[in-house]
Amino acid sequence: MLFASTVFLYIFLPVTLILYYTVCKRSRRAQNILLLLSSLLFYAWGEPVFVLIMIASIVVNYFLGLLIEKSRANKGISRLIIATTVIFNLSFLFVFKYLGFSLKLFNSIFSANLYVPEIALPIGISFFTFQAMSYVFDVYRKKGKVQKNILNVALYISFFPQLIAGPIVRYQTIAEQINNRKETIDNITKGVCRFIIGLGKKVLIANNMAVIADAAFDVEIKSTAFAWLGALCYTLQIYFDFCGYSDMAIGLGKMFGFHFNENFNYPYISKSVSEFWRRWHISLGTWFRDYVYFPLGGSRVKSKARLVFNLFVVWTLTGIWHGANLTFLIWGLGYFVLLAIEKLTGLGKRLENTAIISRIYTLFFVVIGWVIFRSDSISDAIDYLGTMFGLNANSLLSDEAWYILQPKLLFLLFGLLFSFPVAPYISKRLKTDKKPYGFIYFLLITAIFLLSVAFIVKGTYNPFIYFNF
Repeated sequence: MLFASTVFLYIFLPVTLILYYTVCKRSRRAQNILLLLSSLLFYAWGEPVFVLIMIASIVVNYFLGLLIEKSRANKGISRLIIATTVIFNLSFLFVFKYLGFSLKLFNSIFSANLYVPEIALPIGISFFTFQAMSYVFDVYRKKGKVQKNILNVALYISFFPQLIAGPIVRYQTIAEQINNRKETIDNITKGVCRFIIGLGKKVLIANNMAVIADAAFDVEIKSTAFAWLGALCYTLQIYFDFCGYSDMAIGLGKMFGFHFNENFNYPYISKSVSEFWRRWHISLGTWFRDYVYFPLGGSRVKSKARLVFNLFVVWTLTGIWHGANLTFLIWGLGYFVLLAIEKLTGLGKRLENTAIISRIYTLFFVVIGWVIFRSDSISDAIDYLGTMFGLNANSLLSDEAWYILQPKLLFLLFGLLFSFPVAPYISKRLKTDKKPYGFIYFLLITAIFLLSVAFIVKGTYNPFIYFNF
């Protein structure tokens, strides 16, 4: 089930909210059970069998958490359990996400003929697997109390707002909120507004940019201008798609009394690649930082070689996390090279003291990275980049670029505008001392919601990038 669907907006969410604040109002346990059952239904809506996979992950990690708590006095056994946690969860992820790709790659390299099974990819498996690991890790590090009730663990891992597209909610962030949270009218109002803003980002901007991006990447022969237009539109599409889903998740969390950390902070205004990754997909970056980079020694190591190794491990894993394709690995390694250069030379800090040049430098490499990320293969990425830089004997301009852009031009302009922190400025200006939101802000939110619903009902193009993650 998708947030940007009539089933979710008109049936699932209203029914869940009504039951939560009426039938289950007097009991936190009843509310948690309702949210758990709703989350399982939400996940099972498209492919019911996938929910069994998630339940298996929940059960195993629940018992691993209990074992950590019982064996805390014995460091050897505790570390063995942590190793088991890593092996189980990564093996679990490997089988469903990377086994087929690995076998195909092995067959290609060694001219082998191994059988390649067709294994369906459970939606959001990377997200809920990382959350399951976070639960055991945080119990081990005493960042959150172990849950004796398996239903609470299940709710944390499967909670539908952040289940299929993040943010990756760390256990320590909401450990206390599972049983001790406070719902208020103010938070519900803010949650509804945040959800609508995210819905608008996804439906009005991301989906319209997807039309142009997909046209550019799918056409074999295109002009240089069309290639750059497609790269720009995909840059906007992936941001507003992912940021929009994160906004909706944060808003939904607020409606039920949960507070999730922010996942994006206007990454396209960054002055360095290092800053970009402090602003983009913050939950993933901090997950790798705290559970991989810091345990390896982070930046506080004695040699530059060790620092480079630590960065290499993190960015190799970051690339692989995004999908079973060499394009994701190359994309991750590209960021490893850029970040290693910035850290070893101090370029990152020097760039952050400049303005225009640093932003152009950062955005240039980000756009190039998204071309590699979006391409189906390395050869397709090279071909597309060749067209962008006029190396494929393509024409500079073409009528098709303008033909496709014209009906989407307004959405492109809004995408460019709201890539900058314009919305917080407008929101701040429209707030009053007596009310959380001014009347004009209310009208804007209402307009965004009605337009988004109109596009959804109309059945316009509605791709979901993070199905593969």
